Amino acid sequence: MNTITKSPNLSYFPTLAQRKDWNPLRPIRRWIDSITVKNSRFAHFVCQLIPCECPFERDVVLLGRKLFHIPPLCKLNPFYNEIVGLRFRALTYLSDVCEVDVTQYIC
Repeated sequence: MNTITKSPNLSYFPTLAQRKDWNPLRPIRRWIDSITVKNSRFAHFVCQLIPCECPFERDVVLLGRKLFHIPPLCKLNPFYNEIVGLRFRALTYLSDVCEVDVTQYIC
């Protein structure tokens, strides 16, 4: 009795690395997006902590001549959009709920 057992075709089931929608940073992004701003002290802290412009962008000048420009490097941060969104939620909370003047946090 020579029975041949067929094993299931494993190529049909993609591994995590083969799936196009798999992203190892997604849990952290969801966590940052899930942070709700519920108190003004936290909102002020977030607005002071997260700058409104990229602090790394600058022109390198020597003897009055611009040698080169360093582009904004903040967009290389994989969590850039989520952090900017958190800052926006904090600004919105301060202006809408607390009715605080937020012009000090806007560049």
